[in-house]
Amino acid sequence: MTKYDWLLLFHILAAFLFFSGTVVAGILHALATRRDRPSEIALLLGLVQPMVIAVAVGSVAVLGMGIWLAEEAESGASLGDGWVATAIVLWVVSGALGAQGGRPLRHARALAERLAADGDRPSEELHRAVVDKRALVLSYLSFAALIAILVLMVFKPGAG
Repeated sequence: MTKYDWLLLFHILAAFLFFSGTVVAGILHALATRRDRPSEIALLLGLVQPMVIAVAVGSVAVLGMGIWLAEEAESGASLGDGWVATAIVLWVVSGALGAQGGRPLRHARALAERLAADGDRPSEELHRAVVDKRALVLSYLSFAALIAILVLMVFKPGAG
């Protein structure tokens, strides 16, 4: 295998980590919106934390490997290509939106943990925190940017 092949392999593995961590975090959050007991919500939102780490590691690795790949003569791509530059901008957008969308959920998890320790009774305040519309919209927009990145990486519009 060539250096390019290795870079491409690690770039794809990082992309998988980035994407799959995002999907699993979204599924765990969706499951938490369907629960009433604070202990269940705290458990599900607590399981999101390792996924956030996976997303962060995958995100940084996919960017680094992608830039390195673009610098390799064998790739036929450069950082000046429109699809590469657009993917980098979408990477920034996805990360910023995801971070903003995740912030309210960290507070919801903390509230769920407190309520679980204090009798584990359903709470309207907790329900509102878990289904926070702003957090959901930001998370969906972040995911949409991630899908757009994947489309760019697969189809490379404008590439020769």
